[in-house]
Amino acid sequence: MLGRKRDISIFNKTIDDYKRSTKRKDPVVQNHLKSLYDNLLEKNLVRIIEPYSRVQIAHVAETINLPYDIVEKKLSQIILDKKFSGILDQGSGVLIVYDGSESDQTYTMLLIPLTIWEK
Repeated sequence: MLGRKRDISIFNKTIDDYKRSTKRKDPVVQNHLKSLYDNLLEKNLVRIIEPYSRVQIAHVAETINLPYDIVEKKLSQIILDKKFSGILDQGSGVLIVYDGSESDQTYTMLLIPLTIWEK
């Protein structure tokens, strides 16, 4: 059921049940569960923010039913890993989403004057 719904709250409940039912922590299982959690959270966040060009981080956190700081940290990680194109405006608490076809031209624009200067 979790696989079909991709609901992070069901996943967290399942993890809590697992932790209560087992006294011994298996590091392999723990690493696998962390990886699954990160993957599920990432996919859910991307699915939520895709239709927006600007969205309040608080709205995303409320929609996914997770604390603001966890959502903000994961969104930052997704952007830094270049899995999603955008910026976090932490002052206003907004995620600004870039069109996927846009690319950061800063490096290219910096090279132009440098190549002219070298001549």
